[in-house]
Amino acid sequence: MSKLIIVGTVAFDAIETPFGKTDKILGGAATYIGLAASHFNVDAAAVSVVGGDFPEAYLDLLETKNIDVSGIEIVKEGKTFFWSGKYHNDMNSRDTLATELNTLADFNPVVPEDYKDAEVVMLGNLHPSVQSSVLDQMTEKSKLVILDTMNFWMDCALDDLLKVIKRIDVITINDEEARQLTGEYSLVVAARKIHEMGPKYVVIKKGEHGALLFHNHHVFYAPALPLEEVFDPTGAGDTFAGGFAGYLAKTGDVSFENMKNAVIYGSTLASFCVEKFGTERMQNLSNSEVHKRLLQFKQLTQFEIELT
Repeated sequence: MSKLIIVGTVAFDAIETPFGKTDKILGGAATYIGLAASHFNVDAAAVSVVGGDFPEAYLDLLETKNIDVSGIEIVKEGKTFFWSGKYHNDMNSRDTLATELNTLADFNPVVPEDYKDAEVVMLGNLHPSVQSSVLDQMTEKSKLVILDTMNFWMDCALDDLLKVIKRIDVITINDEEARQLTGEYSLVVAARKIHEMGPKYVVIKKGEHGALLFHNHHVFYAPALPLEEVFDPTGAGDTFAGGFAGYLAKTGDVSFENMKNAVIYGSTLASFCVEKFGTERMQNLSNSEVHKRLLQFKQLTQFEIELT
């Protein structure tokens, strides 16, 4: 069984959308990634940090999903990372109301000994120097290193970000971030420039408009499944990344052709994430529901045409 190491935040979120609002609930990039990856029966471990205020029940939840939590540091006297945001009516833009780094401010990740030889490394959205320190701890060259990042690090830690980008195989970012990173409006040109920075594969997420996968001169596009209800987009990108990484860890095939399937799996799982607030939908998602939606995806994108 392939090993997957997941690095990112395990956190509290407070979310407001046009459909309602929550108090502090379970969130964080590593949480969403882990819940998505748990559908692939891989040997996964999360590396993160929480405070003494973090409920043990949440750690138990991750363990029930076969996610090793020995790499989640608990700072008893500290407080858990907290983010609060409010989404606009279009659900694509949001305002950050609060960001409290708390224990994350001094986070030095420690990869568990049993996972220092993991075949797949999923570097969730964190400071680039933290992401680099994880790669420094690996005792074996991983088969695949996937990195997620955001425009915040492009603004305040660009040099560190460019250094870690040189060391990875796949980067997942959204279209706005791809344009900021490269200074190019065309996503095709932006992807080519990102290739030149180091990654062999570039995944550009476009939210409700799907995702693009680039490798050399090859391009693959996966639409987003049209949904009747979208309650909360928080964590959809991380869920996508978790599905993408989990599928590749399960199959062990990191070819471009197989990454197409990984993109579809990631998109499928992300479509569930947005149906309820926070991680609620992902906590109770069954494999049969995933299979049914995969068939919907196939029907959405499959067609026959006679070329004359």
